[in-house]
Amino acid sequence: MEALLSQLAFLANQALHDKNFDPSALEELLALFEQEAYASWAAEDQKAAADDAKVSIKDAEDHLQSLVADFSGFRREADEPATEAEPSSPEPDGDARQELGKSPGAAAASTGSNKYADAAVASALATVKSAFASSKLQP
Repeated sequence: MEALLSQLAFLANQALHDKNFDPSALEELLALFEQEAYASWAAEDQKAAADDAKVSIKDAEDHLQSLVADFSGFRREADEPATEAEPSSPEPDGDARQELGKSPGAAAASTGSNKYADAAVASALATVKSAFASSKLQP
């Protein structure tokens, strides 16, 4: 941007002193200013998208961690021996383990991991778009 400003100052000075100055040179320079402004705007927009994706990933990680903690607690409770008056047989224990895989905690953990994967993909896309948008235009 500084190079464009110095070029504008040079052309403005030349326009003041040279009667044969071609104004199309100024128009070309103004077009470069417009391109530079657009590139800066696009880079800021992509940076904001990348920041949003990072926040989304952090939220998904937190959600996934809480689901894993809940699932671990549920699993510990299911693994603890029953304090019933009569001894438990292996069959109900096997049934309890089968139900553990079908528990709401398992479904929630699966949903949480899917949200995390979606947030990671969104972050990667925002990073790639930011890399393309940040290429500077030189006059």
